[in-house]
Amino acid sequence: MTQLGYTLSSEEHGPTELVDIARRAEAAGFDFVSISDHFHPWISAQGESPFVWSTLGAIANATDEIEVGVGVTCPTTRIHPVNVAHAVATVDELLGDRFTFGIGTGENLNEHITGERWPEHDVRLEKLEESMEVMRTLWTGETTSHRGEHYTVENARLYTVPDEQPTTVASAFGPQTARWAAEHADGLWCSGPKGDIVDGYEDAGGDGPKYTQLHGCYAETEQAAIDTIYEVWPNGSLPGELGQELSTPAHFEQAAQMVEKEDIAASGTTTEPDPQAHIDSIEQAIDAGYDHVYYHQIGSAQERALELYEEDVLPSF
Repeated sequence: MTQLGYTLSSEEHGPTELVDIARRAEAAGFDFVSISDHFHPWISAQGESPFVWSTLGAIANATDEIEVGVGVTCPTTRIHPVNVAHAVATVDELLGDRFTFGIGTGENLNEHITGERWPEHDVRLEKLEESMEVMRTLWTGETTSHRGEHYTVENARLYTVPDEQPTTVASAFGPQTARWAAEHADGLWCSGPKGDIVDGYEDAGGDGPKYTQLHGCYAETEQAAIDTIYEVWPNGSLPGELGQELSTPAHFEQAAQMVEKEDIAASGTTTEPDPQAHIDSIEQAIDAGYDHVYYHQIGSAQERALELYEEDVLPSF
């Protein structure tokens, strides 16, 4: 059975507003919300970047039933996996079986800030695998020491731990990482209705939940939606691996000068005000094999989008 979710965009909203949106999404009937984990926004016009773990604690207190995921955290560079494990264990305790921990190899935008070198993807994947080994051992509540290729842990023990290992879902944008997710994680996390990523995950034996995020902007007219995306989220139309490699919002703003409004209209982002366009987008993701589909409303008109989904989209499913 497909679950439908709503994005809590940490790059665009402060912590109090994110908590309010989560509460409103629960009232609207969404199955889950997913919150992004960023140190920087992609571009300065987005304007925010609160600490996700503090915000998650407030969301746990403000909601009752809606499931909550972090999509996704990079537990390898700017924060040592010992500290990420500590944060996850506490949030999992607060949310109980409502919490899903999304992991990924990260973006230079967030991870370079401590001065550590940003390595190539294969090394980032090695670090992610080792960090997962460290975190899963800590989540047992046992005293943990670890001397690995990338991390050292000495006599660390978490005293507040969940009864079971937190559900951990890995982000993948290509077949290599999709295969890695099948082997090392409890599920798959993606962006867009990419059926080939699902195929790679399942061909490698993956049988867990499959999440994907759909981007859009609901406005009075399609042109108004495109204008909002062009101003607030042009990074979504940047090609290739720029999203992983650029290091500052200023660099993203420079790269975004290559983006035209026509690129946004052709990107697959939902910009039509007709509710059927949103329904079709979700159905396309379901047809591609995803069973957890969530919508990102770009811009400030969150209440308008939530009303659309509550009244016209969610009832269709």
